[in-house]
Amino acid sequence: MATEYGFKGIVSIRGDVYSYGILMLEMFTRKKPTDDMFTAGLSLKSWVTSLMPHVTQIVDSSLLQQERQQFDGILSYTSTILELALNCCEDLPEARISLKNVVASLNKIKMLFLQKAWRRASLNKM
Repeated sequence: MATEYGFKGIVSIRGDVYSYGILMLEMFTRKKPTDDMFTAGLSLKSWVTSLMPHVTQIVDSSLLQQERQQFDGILSYTSTILELALNCCEDLPEARISLKNVVASLNKIKMLFLQKAWRRASLNKM
């Protein structure tokens, strides 16, 4: 049985949350859990966790190619999304965030990002 579904023999439907967290990490890093670099106990999750304060070393560089003025804002939102993904990937199912809270968090991040983009666009028109 996969670890995310039955860590320490405890079966949980929160395995889907774990899988979603790994999927988010894959999308932002463009690395798969089966990548050749993940050997000797290193995993996608542990790699992201170890580099977490340094988002530019984690996220695929092509995702960060934006105008310089937008770069810091994008990094802060990306950092928040990566933290959310790691919260989905907690080893113990009961420690994982609920899927309902994942959706609420992503909607909040999206709303904040769009508000900031709208303000920036409004300022550029002046």
